[in-house]
Amino acid sequence: MDHEKYQISIERDGRMIPVGSISGESYRTATFSYIEEYLDDRNAVPVSISLPLQRESFSAEQTRRFFEGLLPEGFTRRSVAQWLHLDENDYLSILHQLGRECLGAVRVTAEGEAQSASYEMVTEQQVKALAAEGAQKSAEIVTKSHLSLTGASGKVGLYYDEAGSRWYLPEGTAPSTHIVKQSHVRLEGIVTNEQLSMMAAAKCGIEVPQSFIIDLGSGNDSEVLYATRRYDRTFEGSVNMITDLPCPLRLHQEDFSQAMGISSADKYEKRNAGYMRRMFEILRQYSSNPIADQQRLWDMIVFCYLLGNTDAHIKNFSLLYGKDLRSIRLAPAYDMVSTTVYESSTREMAFSIGSALSIDDITENSFIEASEEVHLGKRFAVGRYHYICNHFREALRDAAAELSEAGFSKAKEMEDRILRAGGYAKL
Repeated sequence: MDHEKYQISIERDGRMIPVGSISGESYRTATFSYIEEYLDDRNAVPVSISLPLQRESFSAEQTRRFFEGLLPEGFTRRSVAQWLHLDENDYLSILHQLGRECLGAVRVTAEGEAQSASYEMVTEQQVKALAAEGAQKSAEIVTKSHLSLTGASGKVGLYYDEAGSRWYLPEGTAPSTHIVKQSHVRLEGIVTNEQLSMMAAAKCGIEVPQSFIIDLGSGNDSEVLYATRRYDRTFEGSVNMITDLPCPLRLHQEDFSQAMGISSADKYEKRNAGYMRRMFEILRQYSSNPIADQQRLWDMIVFCYLLGNTDAHIKNFSLLYGKDLRSIRLAPAYDMVSTTVYESSTREMAFSIGSALSIDDITENSFIEASEEVHLGKRFAVGRYHYICNHFREALRDAAAELSEAGFSKAKEMEDRILRAGGYAKL
């Protein structure tokens, strides 16, 4: 970024609304501010809980914490920066290249920039290449499609036409409908692991988006992809078409890292910073149904412990806004996976449960302590804890049986590994 000004827009009821701009001499000093027209709009809402409506510009640090949180991390970010000949740390220049299709409903463009949107059919050979070639291929697609998805694993956003059973690559400002992840570039059996975990979560009463495994061969890691329907995209109320395909509406979302104004680099809690308490505070203050959403979040956290999901950091929990941006609810659970089945993974949770951080130190008393910290009634919290604990094994067993019947023979083995390695093993 060099003396460039970026326009920030957000989709509301299917229309992109200019909300503000980011300007500065470099990404180090760039600041975000709302424009007067938006502030005077009686329907205006903040793009983030951490960026409330105000006439003063936000600091460079506040700006960076939210907008950098829209970018991919790790290998994908480094690869995109190299291909575009950009400084990896220049989050704004990278976001300008990728920010036409982000998570949620925010769009980042240069002033006066021409906009186009189209879908390009993806051939079966290209899908196989995505599965086989891994993170390098996903980074290439991310750059080509100007798509920004958070997270460190190889993933791309694609459009799925269910009627024709065809995949399309969104280009320009065209929205995607699914997030597709590779398998073998992450960890052995990760696709089976994640689908098994998500199915078990649903059987425990936890809301999850629709997901499925794309099997391009014999079920080996190099021949499978994991597809999740984007909960921040909806066809309800949509009337527009792009390349003869129905165009979904964008629903705004932000993860708890963004909502709390915490850098992505600090998504794992250190020194008992009260991440869990702060998440519940946000739900009490901003959720359109705080009682229901607090229960849902509590259930997700208990499930992650039993599953052995030590990567359930604050970017893996999100808030989902309504089409008109007026309502806020806890988003469905996503990125549910048992990390403790892999020896290379940490045994420390992403945030403390009570005063315990290591999964090996967490007990029912840890959750009782946590319930007091987040101001949930002890009787209610313990009751939900026991409910998830009592349903976990059966849910995992039934999910594994369904996956095995669908041809994924290693589902039962993954079930056994989860039961031995996760928090459930301590019950």
